[in-house]
Amino acid sequence: MSCLELYAFNMARPPPPLVFVRSFECAARHLSFTLAARELGYTQAAVSTHVRALEHYIGRPLFQRRTRSLRLTEIGEAFVPTLRQALQQIDNATESMVTTSRDKSVSLACPMSLAENWIARILQGFSETYPDIDVVVHGTVWESPGDPIADLTITINRDDEIPPGSTRLWRERLTLVCAPKIARNIKSTKDLISQRKIVILARQEYWTAMASALSLQPVDLDKGYKTNASNIALEMAANGLGLTVSLASLSRNYIERGILVEPLAVRPDSPWSYYIKSSRLNLRPSADRLKAWIMAA
Repeated sequence: MSCLELYAFNMARPPPPLVFVRSFECAARHLSFTLAARELGYTQAAVSTHVRALEHYIGRPLFQRRTRSLRLTEIGEAFVPTLRQALQQIDNATESMVTTSRDKSVSLACPMSLAENWIARILQGFSETYPDIDVVVHGTVWESPGDPIADLTITINRDDEIPPGSTRLWRERLTLVCAPKIARNIKSTKDLISQRKIVILARQEYWTAMASALSLQPVDLDKGYKTNASNIALEMAANGLGLTVSLASLSRNYIERGILVEPLAVRPDSPWSYYIKSSRLNLRPSADRLKAWIMAA
């Protein structure tokens, strides 16, 4: 075969599978098929087969195989440094691509109620300013200790039970809201007594705080509707089922659209507020930008 024919033959051959190359490099580093298999997650027989296939491809032995040990041949010794450098370049390039991809995305864990009523509006402006950053929102229910996958976590907590490392987004206030048709029958605080109440379970103190602000006697919360979700309470109120007390941040959308109104303009401080926490000290640029955007909003 002429040199030109040999060159054409070599150019036409596909490169060996990368798994063969990695198996050889790992076995050369450990001088053991068993240890290489343990590191790579293969069987010992698979690593041995990969190396033999690479030797067949090259046409030269890479190891001297003994009963209980391996030793690199001269060509194997010469092959390893260049091979390791090439594999390192592949790993670096892959990590660079993964890092770049991660830098263009951010995940946010947020209570479902806030995600639907507030975060959705905030993300509109964020996406217009940072069109290259993708945001994944994980809706949570009740007080979550934090989503280990999320870059940022928003929780709702009592002001005397602030999670370590958290920052309050704003000072929450409470709103008393109902459908416009019900509001027409409410002229003073006395008119509230006969109205049906909608109570958010585990947030009964919303009503307690509102009653205190209106100088009302303790409100009977045993009667009326009950739900475990703020948004459901707001929807029930919007459909004329009664009065509910909710966080002002959640009621805002309904009030602005005229679906709900405040029959009495009283907004006492809420014992519960929203807090934001980062999953790590050094946030990636995308997560840092979203956190700054949320804090500014």
